[in-house]
Amino acid sequence: MKKIALHWQILIGILGGILVGLLCIQFVGGKEFVIDWIKPFGTIFINLLKLIAIPLIIVSLIKGISDLKDVTQLSSLGIRTLGFYIATTIIAVTLGLGLVNLVKPGGFISEETRQEMLISFGGEVQEKVDEVTAIEQARGPLQPLIDIVPENIFESASANSNMLQIIFFSIIFGVAMIMLPINQVEAFKRVLDAGNAIVLKIVDLIMLAAPYGVFALMVALIAEAPSFDVFKALGAYSFTVVLGLLIIMYGVYSLFVYFFGRMKPKEFFKGIFPAQLLGFSTSSSAATLPVTMDCVENNLYVRKDVVSFVVPIGATVNMDGTCLYQAVAAVFIAQVMGYDLTTSQQLSVILTATLASIGAAAVPGAGLLMLVIVLESIGVSPAGIALIFAVDRPLDMLRTSVNITGDALVAVIMERYSKEKDDVPLPKESV
Repeated sequence: MKKIALHWQILIGILGGILVGLLCIQFVGGKEFVIDWIKPFGTIFINLLKLIAIPLIIVSLIKGISDLKDVTQLSSLGIRTLGFYIATTIIAVTLGLGLVNLVKPGGFISEETRQEMLISFGGEVQEKVDEVTAIEQARGPLQPLIDIVPENIFESASANSNMLQIIFFSIIFGVAMIMLPINQVEAFKRVLDAGNAIVLKIVDLIMLAAPYGVFALMVALIAEAPSFDVFKALGAYSFTVVLGLLIIMYGVYSLFVYFFGRMKPKEFFKGIFPAQLLGFSTSSSAATLPVTMDCVENNLYVRKDVVSFVVPIGATVNMDGTCLYQAVAAVFIAQVMGYDLTTSQQLSVILTATLASIGAAAVPGAGLLMLVIVLESIGVSPAGIALIFAVDRPLDMLRTSVNITGDALVAVIMERYSKEKDDVPLPKESV
């Protein structure tokens, strides 16, 4: 008998959790049974995601940066590539923040519902809000900059809330590896490759438990939800994410490919469509990478040497769709839990989501790990991730398609740049 694909298992877990949750609340003591005997498994799953967050960032980010020298040694092409990737990522995160503050999907939950949800999360949320507020009031204007630079990397690695410090150290480490002769770092690179493979395998193992973790989280969410306001809010949240993804793909990308890549958007989207479909079905930029490279080279007429550098790097550092989702999800969860995020905290979302995307693995489930990082950085309880699990899978499929499209976009732009540098005529498909 053919094994059911993981994404179908997760969807079954979601639907099963909703049904069991609705069944439990029909009986006296059902809610208490869920809290005592089912919800803990959801908490364990959340803890597993948090457990692997720091190792994943360290090995993936250092490996991604140190691998740059294998092709270009941070040449002009490499710097321009990273520049475009970071620029589109910042645009995506900023757009997500703008939309979620405009739509305010968390506002669809009544105050009574919100207060009961805060109690269901153990009463720790309000305490954390008060703690974060007191800290923010005592901070100087440059304190966020100071907080990025750690004084003890081992102490920083002891808490997910110090993720920016981990990212800073990993970047410095990767740059140092690039600057050293290959014979001095070759042995460590092999260790790093092995470590990266091990961490990704751990992620795979954790995701095997996802259907059960999602089931437990959904049962608890239904049993503890005092009203159906939550589902109205989830609809508004999903609308906000999808709207942002459509604007990025067909608005921002169309402008970039036309003005920077000198290609008609219609031809661009037609050429990358097969990779978009595969990315939608797999929810993995890494799994789709061979097809993406084939489409970019043969359908969009980008030289193989450009494709071999730009697209694989993009699969690691370019996650526009995921970063937009991070911004919307983080602020939505904060709105639901009653957090009033300051301007500096929202700017921190932009910085954290951008930097975290560089080290995120291009596999299903990486977006959840990134969201844990973003929530920890602004002092919001990661337990709120339970709110968005019900709609995370279809949104993951959509944002992966956006990520893949962004990789192809920058490859087309870099092709045009390399042709201008070499004084080679543009292909007939360009405008």
